Formats: sequence, structure tokens, C-alpha cells
Amino acid sequence: MAARGGRALSPRRARLNVLRGASTRAQVYALIRRAIVSLDLPPGQGLSENELAARYGVSRTPVREAIIRLADEGLVEVAPQLGTFVSRISAREVVEVQFIRETLELASLPHAIANVTAADEAYLRALVEEQAEAGRTGDLRRWFATDEDLHRSLLEIGGHPRAWSVVSSAKAHLDRVRMLTLPDPGILAELHEQHRQIVDAVVAKKRRQAQDVLRRHLRLALDVLEPLERQFPDYFIADEDEEPDLARTRLIRGRSGH
Repeated sequence: MAARGGRALSPRRARLNVLRGASTRAQVYALIRRAIVSLDLPPGQGLSENELAARYGVSRTPVREAIIRLADEGLVEVAPQLGTFVSRISAREVVEVQFIRETLELASLPHAIANVTAADEAYLRALVEEQAEAGRTGDLRRWFATDEDLHRSLLEIGGHPRAWSVVSSAKAHLDRVRMLTLPDPGILAELHEQHRQIVDAVVAKKRRQAQDVLRRHLRLALDVLEPLERQFPDYFIADEDEEPDLARTRLIRGRSGH
């Protein structure tokens, strides 16, 4: 396979992976973060240190440290006297992070076009095919993993491997919006076709075409943002430091690129 499988880990398998890892603290953090981003732990859900520790077969200490780190990232909220909860999705943050991601990936794309090799082409096309198979079987975890691998690979081919860590560390709210869209077969098909077109354009060294498709591809999250807010109102928060009209204006500007 071109990329790792995306099937959910059972609690037992998750526990074994943690105990075999070099850093229990890092792995517990990664497991909880992945559960939040994948919506296994949905926005607003309460978190219990004892339950999470039992789930991963560890003490409460690495769980507590992971929650502190996730709170710093805005993925967890600790409310005195009330408890600890998975943060709801901030539409404003989705817009801002999408802008960062689009800026970095579009800037790197011409370098990927200049540097792409036959081996790179084979790997990218294998990812596209694996993603198609994941879509056919309904394996959304695997589909998402191939999406991540493809975008990271384009940055690496472009000579900017560290850019992905910047994007990845900031885009948790954006990723949760993306996960909400994946059960839609129409959106899956559209995203996959865009991936195929991006790879074709990069290999053919068609810079303008590659950039146009990549831009449309990355902005799809903004196109679905407001419908998702209406469909899943309990998953989203209103940004208290902005008036609603201003927030809406920023969303529209984000979509148009102005």
C-alpha cells in the first residue's frame, strides 16, 4: 500500500501501541488528538482522565499532560467546576488556517512541478489509487490518511518538508470540518477527482492548471462551512470577539480570495 491504513484502533490495539512506543506521553497525546480530529470524540463531549487512562492502558499522568497540551492548541476546554470538554469548532479559525494552508501549498507547488521525478509520480499516483479504493469501501480513515500523505508529499517534493508540520499543527479545526464532509459521496468523488487533476498537472508541468485546481480544492472547506454550521449547530461556536456581520464578511472574503 502507498499509505498506512486508516481503520480505527481498538482500545486493546491502541494500548499495545502506546506501551511499545518510545514516549508514552507523546503517543497518548497523539491518540487523543486523533480521536478528536476524527470526531470519535465529538465537539462538546466531556473528557474523563480516568476513562481515557483506562482506554489506553496508562496512568492518569500522561493523559493529564496530553489534555493540557490539547487545551493549549484549542482542542480541549477546561471549565472550572464543570469539567473538561472537547472544544467546539471555531469557524473563524477554520478560515484563518485555510488561508495559511493555501498560501504555503500554493507557494510550494511550482517547486514541486520543477522537481517531480518518475519515482515521485509513481508514488503520487499510487496514493490517488489507494484513495479511490478507500472511497469504494467506505474506509474514511484510510481516505483521510491518503489525503494527508498526498498533500505532505507535494510539499516535500517541492523542497519544503517543514511546511507540513506548520500546517498540520494548526489545522485541527479545519480537519474536523473536513471529516464532517467525508461521509458525503459527492464530496468524496469531487475531492478525489481534484487530487487526480493536481497530480496530472504537476507531472505535465502545467503550473497554472495545477495551482487553479489546488486552490479550488483547498477552498472547498470554506464552501461547506456555513451549511455544516446549520446542520451541526452543537459542533460550532460563535466567535465572541467579532460581530456576526464581520465574521460573515471574513468568510466571504476567504472564499473569494480577496
